[in-house]
Amino acid sequence: MGVFKKDFLWGGSVSAMQTEGAWDEDGKGKSVYDIRTEAAGVSDWKVAIDTYHRYEEDNALLAELGFNCYRFSISWSRIFPEGKGTINEQGLAFYDRFIDDLLARGIEPMICLYHFDMPLKLAEEYNGFLSREVADYFAEYAKVIVDRYKDKVKYWLTFNEQNIFGMVHAFKISGCQCKETERNLYQIQYHTFLAHAKVVNYIHAMAPKCKVGGMIAYQLFYPATCKPEDVFFAHQADERFNQLYWEVFTNGKYTKNMLAYFSAENCKPEMDETDLAVLAKSKSDFLSFSYYASKCMSFAAVDTTKPFFRQVEQAQVANSYLPANAWNWEIDPLGFRLILDKTYQQYNLPLFPIENGIGWDEVWDGTQPINDSYRVDYHRSHIQAMQQAMEIDGVDVLGYLTWAPIDILSSQGEMKKRYGFVYVNRDEHDLKDLSRIRKQSFAWMKKVTTSNGLDLE
Repeated sequence: MGVFKKDFLWGGSVSAMQTEGAWDEDGKGKSVYDIRTEAAGVSDWKVAIDTYHRYEEDNALLAELGFNCYRFSISWSRIFPEGKGTINEQGLAFYDRFIDDLLARGIEPMICLYHFDMPLKLAEEYNGFLSREVADYFAEYAKVIVDRYKDKVKYWLTFNEQNIFGMVHAFKISGCQCKETERNLYQIQYHTFLAHAKVVNYIHAMAPKCKVGGMIAYQLFYPATCKPEDVFFAHQADERFNQLYWEVFTNGKYTKNMLAYFSAENCKPEMDETDLAVLAKSKSDFLSFSYYASKCMSFAAVDTTKPFFRQVEQAQVANSYLPANAWNWEIDPLGFRLILDKTYQQYNLPLFPIENGIGWDEVWDGTQPINDSYRVDYHRSHIQAMQQAMEIDGVDVLGYLTWAPIDILSSQGEMKKRYGFVYVNRDEHDLKDLSRIRKQSFAWMKKVTTSNGLDLE
């Protein structure tokens, strides 16, 4: 029988700006990604892998892989070209076609409402999520999407990797141009918590058959040594980058650890009692996360005069017990099991790992499929760790989604950092023919999904 239930969800995850292209077609407004200056060695976002025009071909490949779930994001500025105001019906019509095509192939669509592509107008006029108004505009946009697809889409996410709004990259992904102070950081964080809560509460009220969850980029921190300072620093990082979000998603409130830090550092965001009541009402139906690698923390490397969110950037050191890829992301499948076990035992909600995979610099020779045995090894070891978490530790896991099953631009615009089972024939600046070529890992992943996890060889 195996450990996986018959309805276990196997699939993949992507974002709109890393896949769709068609940046100025069919009434779409600009997002902050559409004006980024093309840096040396990376791509812009205007074409990506052209999924907007090739989604039927891509969805057919997903179905061939045996996937029964696909998480994608909606481009906010494709629906509201200015982030608010008039709805662009052509944008909705695209997602109508896209979702219907997935359903016709037996693939469960999963919608993420925000994956960092702030509408440019809201970034320029309001400074993105630094503004309370933008949290309200996000909720209004989300209501349009929920109303449109609640009878077709069961699984929903509000924000991709929401804990990044409490990290050093928060200012970039929230559409803000402001001083990178702790007070501004935590105001952004607060507004995204509020926006999340508004959408969760709306879905529970208006779409009771749907399931909605919060998502984080799980930061698994190990102390570099048994030195108490290292252990305590890793603990504090876990509290503020992981546990805070789980607490908000499950119990609708900030942790005492975070509130105490606000007071000690005089960086508490402006909060409204009415908003806090909205937050308190919101409860996730499941908890989801991305996981690629663990991190090792050394307090000796920390400048304590800097705010905590910058200290964590300084503290990371190499873990000599783990291998790593070319980007120094350390491969740690046992860490995956640790996250699943720890989170489930503490919060007792179904878990859904919805991004997992390994990036690799790959070049196709034009004839032979890419031999990516390292990708097979990575996914096999992580699926086995997940099996152990389910069978031995008793964890309830809804599914397993790989990141970018068809190669896409990375979060930094790199085409060379590839995660897929399918190669897309383009590089950073040369679009070539954008053809899709199955890698050797394709057949292996198909074997895994069609056997429902029984065949991992």
